[in-house]
Amino acid sequence: MALRASWSGYLKLSLVTIPIRMYNAIGSSSRVSLNQLHKNCRHRVRQQLVCPEHGKLERDDIVKGYEYEKDKYIVIDESDLEKIKLETTKTIDLTQFVEAAEVDPMFFDKPYYVAPDGPMAEDAFRVVREAMRKSNKMGIGRVVLTGREHVIALRVQDRGFTLSTLHYASEIRQATPYFEEIRNGDINKDQLALATQLVESNTAPFNPAQFTDRYEEALLEVIKAKIAGSEPVVVQQVETGKIIDLMSALQQSLAQTKSQKVVKKPTADEEAKRPAAKKPRAESVRTIAQGQRKLKAG
Repeated sequence: MALRASWSGYLKLSLVTIPIRMYNAIGSSSRVSLNQLHKNCRHRVRQQLVCPEHGKLERDDIVKGYEYEKDKYIVIDESDLEKIKLETTKTIDLTQFVEAAEVDPMFFDKPYYVAPDGPMAEDAFRVVREAMRKSNKMGIGRVVLTGREHVIALRVQDRGFTLSTLHYASEIRQATPYFEEIRNGDINKDQLALATQLVESNTAPFNPAQFTDRYEEALLEVIKAKIAGSEPVVVQQVETGKIIDLMSALQQSLAQTKSQKVVKKPTADEEAKRPAAKKPRAESVRTIAQGQRKLKAG
């Protein structure tokens, strides 16, 4: 099945223009979604568009407007939006390059994959990609997506690029007000040494595959149990103890970490041969529900 691009246009670097396609890097189709139901009859609730003066409206009755004063609006229609023709409407315009560490992760928003649009674009695409890889730089530019111009960061990944939209500086709240009430004070050197050792003992390469959505997995188990007519198993929350003696807590934590490392870890070959744990999926829930309906019909 051919991958469907979410956007197509051009990557522009000075006088170099490359046809490209952009794909959403984040998928949400496998996530469990809950619907709003009427609690008495279990029918799905439908939201209606209602005018306080004229009642229920149809989609064709709706226009967009901007509130310039309290309860006063100016209507903005599609012809007005068509007048906004920025040079970045169909072009990702790279304006500069920076070191990756220069961009605070707080600015990163939505990620996309970027690939050349057809074989004719591949030569120029590869040249720019390898120039960025060799210089270890990230491209910064602008592009219009979903009706708004975004600042973007372009990074090399494998044989293509990863593009992330960035928040504007005006969108980021300054951290100072949230931290200004934290008092400065002396730090106990022995406690600091233990805390540093604890951090080092728990340091490992980041492997995103080892993290799964445990809440969603538990929610699917609850759903399957309710469909099957059994009582869902409720996992009791572990109570968090209060820290009375920081030094004792650090020492015990470090000892616990060391004891866990004594257990032999599987080698890379053993890990590769181990069957992957099956994550419950929404499809299995639907299969159970279909089976229940057939039993009731029979």
